Amino acid sequence: MYDLVIIGAGPAGITAGVYAARKKLNTLVITEDIGGQTAWSGEIENYTGYQFITGPDLAQKFEEHMKQYNLTLKEGEGVEQIKKTGDAITVKTKKGSYEARTIVIASGKRTRELGVPGEKEFKNKGLTYCATCDAPLFSGKDVAVIGGGNSALDAALQLMSIANKIYLININAQLGGDAIMREKAMESKLVTVYNNSQVTAVRGEKMVSGIKVRKEGKEELLAVEGIFVEIGLIPNTDFAADLEKNKLEEIKVNSNNETNIPGIFAAGDVTDVPEKQIIIAAGEGAKAALSAFKYLARHKF
Repeated sequence: MYDLVIIGAGPAGITAGVYAARKKLNTLVITEDIGGQTAWSGEIENYTGYQFITGPDLAQKFEEHMKQYNLTLKEGEGVEQIKKTGDAITVKTKKGSYEARTIVIASGKRTRELGVPGEKEFKNKGLTYCATCDAPLFSGKDVAVIGGGNSALDAALQLMSIANKIYLININAQLGGDAIMREKAMESKLVTVYNNSQVTAVRGEKMVSGIKVRKEGKEELLAVEGIFVEIGLIPNTDFAADLEKNKLEEIKVNSNNETNIPGIFAAGDVTDVPEKQIIIAAGEGAKAALSAFKYLARHKF
């Protein structure tokens, strides 16, 4: 029986782990991977204490910090179900079952797919969901970035020093995201923005060779060798059937990171807290761990 099980090891989960360890809680961290979306990010210039750091470097620093403490870590293990019975919460994974008095869900989000013909066939054959991971593979090539928010702009900025030409395909009338990122993308001669445009198909033989785009009722085939899908994220909440969620399937929490079930807390991008930022996720993780500690202190088991 653990005092606390933390699901996820992105900024929220890792920070929750650090705070739990400092409170001497017997803590288990279960995660598919370490770093979460931070590890996919390119250049980070808005995390306090670092004027500039790459996503993978920041994720590594998070991991190093967490591993300084006496935490039990189960990596490469996905959670399939959580269930509270009496005072015990059971966390079932593909590899085992664990019991805890409290849990913090910090499972983050996963990439949203286009859902068009050719997407599945050409995944990892020129089509990718991670510019930080795969951008260097497309040196000197024409590529397309699908999306119009911060993640799409981040991908475009990374590719500006690598690719030959970048098509930025945005379904909305205008680009979103941070103003400074929009300006950098739009000022680049390498970037061509397609607003009010929708991808209808991915083309190729053994590898990606083009992308079909519909704009104002007309379809156009763009010759590209790389496609970066950056159209948003889906909360990893499939295992949390009993928790209250909003229309986006994000877990509803109050200011103390409490869910509708006592003893179950949530933090980071998996919740309905506005603004999905690394620094916000980390702060929410700290709050969730402190709330779990207070819950344990006030309850008799």
